[in-house]
Amino acid sequence: MLIVPVFKGMDEMLSETVPILVPDWPLPASVRSVITTRCKNSCKESPVAGEILGASSAVQGEQVQAARALLSRQLNLLLPPQWLAQEHGNAVVEASTIGTPKVADASYTDRPGLACAVLSADCLPLLISAKDGSLVAAAHGGWRGLASGIIAATLTAMDTDPAELSVYLGPAICAQHFEVGPEVRQAFLTGWMASNDQVQVAACFRSSKRTPGHYFADLYQLARIQLNELGVRAIYGGEYCTYAQDSLFYSYRRRHDSGRMASLIWIAES
Repeated sequence: MLIVPVFKGMDEMLSETVPILVPDWPLPASVRSVITTRCKNSCKESPVAGEILGASSAVQGEQVQAARALLSRQLNLLLPPQWLAQEHGNAVVEASTIGTPKVADASYTDRPGLACAVLSADCLPLLISAKDGSLVAAAHGGWRGLASGIIAATLTAMDTDPAELSVYLGPAICAQHFEVGPEVRQAFLTGWMASNDQVQVAACFRSSKRTPGHYFADLYQLARIQLNELGVRAIYGGEYCTYAQDSLFYSYRRRHDSGRMASLIWIAES
């Protein structure tokens, strides 16, 4: 990924340059994708900071709206992104220009200038593009969403040959730091992924020596298995760890009152 300081000097409330990550994957020329990062220094007064991009009980709605509007201006988006009220499920919606959040964990669109967006801070964001640039989507892949089929639901809603799709796996917690209970492993072995290669799925869970009966789960590999099963072959990303790389990413496991990264994808207007 390329770190690009696009947020600079655009608003008096900004206390520092806030970088974004530009995913390194072979997108069509018409498609754009970005992922915001954690402020390296204290920038809580900045409305573009991750603490404010993600709504929480500690942040007022007006601040969230201001932060998201500023992000749209910084990215030169003429339409408000489709933000979601994420529930760790498998609901998918078509993005709209209304500008209000929809209850879902993924959205898709073929409309130029309308960005699909998801928030994360350990969960796996997936950015999806048709190879011809005609359609894009963003999905929020927490373990519950992955286990219940959010990827399959998103691809079904896009109604495109999976072989003609390209997927980027954004920053998520890596297997070395994602310790889970036996119920998580069981959810993947008996839930939506039960039709997948059980040996491959089981291999995504390494027994924890620290906590008997617990496992270290590999979200990235679980997503790759699902994508391959569905017919997607062009898969990129998956090289970061939100927990370990604390200067670059927010992590809910590292700090429960963490901010959020925003992952966005859109078709540029001609």
